[in-house]
Amino acid sequence: MPVEVLAVGHVEAYSTVSIEAQVPGQLLDVHFKEGDFVHKGQLLLTLDPRPYEAALAQAKAALARDKATAVNNRLQAQRYSKLLAEGIVPPSQVESFTSAADASDAVLNSDEAAIKTAELNLEYCTINSPIDGRTGALMLKPGNLVKVADVPIVVINQVNPIFVNFGIPQQFWPDVKKYMAQGTLRVKATVPKDSAYVEGGTVAFVDNAVDPTTGNIHLKAAFTNAQNRLWPGLYVNLVLTLSEQMGATVVPAQAILLGDNGSFVYVVRPDKKVEPRTVVPVRTVAGETVIEKGLQPGETIVTDGQARLEPNARVEIKSSVGDAVAADPPGEHSHRTDLAQ
Repeated sequence: MPVEVLAVGHVEAYSTVSIEAQVPGQLLDVHFKEGDFVHKGQLLLTLDPRPYEAALAQAKAALARDKATAVNNRLQAQRYSKLLAEGIVPPSQVESFTSAADASDAVLNSDEAAIKTAELNLEYCTINSPIDGRTGALMLKPGNLVKVADVPIVVINQVNPIFVNFGIPQQFWPDVKKYMAQGTLRVKATVPKDSAYVEGGTVAFVDNAVDPTTGNIHLKAAFTNAQNRLWPGLYVNLVLTLSEQMGATVVPAQAILLGDNGSFVYVVRPDKKVEPRTVVPVRTVAGETVIEKGLQPGETIVTDGQARLEPNARVEIKSSVGDAVAADPPGEHSHRTDLAQ
């Protein structure tokens, strides 16, 4: 029988990216529809590239001009170095031309950096999706001026896979620690009013502290979410499976009644008479309740019609409720029974 913890979780996107402009300009085109699923690298937005194309052309022209100047300065420095060797010019004049040539080389480096900056700004005029995800509402429409570090143009949420945040009471921490060391903890999630579909995931994160206000440990589970049943912002029901209890004694949940002294079941003795037996139920999973004390495997218990019973009432074991009613002799009770497993 699985050892499980029930919790309520809050769904959040696996990754959220706010798309903002890195250069100012006019928003020309939007290449997606609001709510579309987009892929990594897909073209999303186009800004007016003309100012940045002009800046790139200007930077290239400046590089060409400064290259010509640098070549001339270097030739001058070489020429005067030869004249210095012949004793025609003083050393200070050679140093002046050499310094001018070195300065021209530095200007070339600056021009090349300016070209790279202009090329980068031009690339920023086309905005591509950095992740696979679902787009939200478009904050700016085409024709508007976009500013740097302004409001996001659109927000993309990655929903495949997706995270669910939840908390469990701190008394489960020793079990969580123990079973996580042995392997991955499994989690099942169901959406309210859509419980027919169960999403399976695994625990991906355990917080490093207990929340002192609630006494809960914060965990995060990852789900593939292939059918997109989990959506950011939803509250879902979770079942965290810690381990499996081997050799558990279980009975059908409907066999357990509540009396003045706690939970009990009707046990059928070998003489076909029933007696109430106090039991200690631990948990119920899929209609089967684990009994910690009170029953032994193989004992026969009553699972239907207990309201008609009293201590020492005689019953006849039948395969179904219909057979039991048909075989009822006058003055005797007959009820469906089952075995403790």
